[in-house]
Amino acid sequence: MRLVSWNVNGFRACLKKGFMDYFNRVDADVFCLQETKLQQDQIQLDLGGEYEQIWHCAEKKGYSGTAVLTKIKPLDVRFGLGDDPDEEGRVITLDFGGFQLVNVYTPNARRDLSRLAYRLEWEDRFRTYLQQLDTRKPVVVCGDLNVAHREIDLKNWKSNRGNSGFTDEEREKMTRLLEAGFIDTFRHFYPDREDAYTWWSQMPKVRERNVGWRIDYFLASARLAPSLIDSRIDSDVMGSDHCPIVLEMEKPGD
Repeated sequence: MRLVSWNVNGFRACLKKGFMDYFNRVDADVFCLQETKLQQDQIQLDLGGEYEQIWHCAEKKGYSGTAVLTKIKPLDVRFGLGDDPDEEGRVITLDFGGFQLVNVYTPNARRDLSRLAYRLEWEDRFRTYLQQLDTRKPVVVCGDLNVAHREIDLKNWKSNRGNSGFTDEEREKMTRLLEAGFIDTFRHFYPDREDAYTWWSQMPKVRERNVGWRIDYFLASARLAPSLIDSRIDSDVMGSDHCPIVLEMEKPGD
C-alpha cells in the first residue's frame, strides 16, 4: 500500500499550483494533508467518490488544520490526543484494522521560541498518546513534525543550532519518541543520505540551491519494519514550501 503525506501550506492555494496533477499521478491509498488552512465549508473537492474525505479544521480561520483522503475505509476515526479538544486541528487517528495511522501537524516553537515550552509539553503528551496506541496495534505516524532531528537533516546546521526546529530540546523529544519504539522510516532505508530535505524557506533561490530541512516524516512502530518497502521524498513536486513524502509498505494483517 502507498501512503503519502504533504504539508500543503494552504490547501486552496496548493490546488491552484498543481496539487491534483500530483495526487492523480501518485495514486495513494491514503493521502494525508497538514496545514490545510481552511474550514470544511470553504472547500468542495471532487475526487469521484473513490476517496473518503476526513477534515479536521482549526477553530481559528486560515490556520493549521489536517485532513486525510483515503481509499481504504477506516474502522474508526478520532481527532486530537485523547481528551485534548485539539482546537488547532492537529491530529487525526485512523484505525485501518491491522494498524493505526496518525496524521499530525506538530506545533511550531515560533522564531522567537515563545511557544517552545508549549511545544515541549505537547511533545510529551503526543509521545504518551502514541505509546498507548502502540499497546493495542502497530502505529504509522506521518506529517510535519517541525524538527530536523540530526545534523544531516538540514543544510546549514551550524548556523541554525538553537533556532526553532533545531533546538536541543526539540531534537531530544524526537530522540525520546524514537527510543519509545518507533522507526524513522526514511533513515531506516537511507541512514547516511545527505541533501534530502522536505522544507525550504521561501527566500529567493533557497529551494533552487536545495538549502533545506527534513522536518516531514513517516514513523512506524518498530515491529512494522518487516512490512516496510520504501520511504521516499518527492522533492521535485512544487505547490508548497514543503514537498510530499511517500511510504510504501505491505498492509499489516487485521
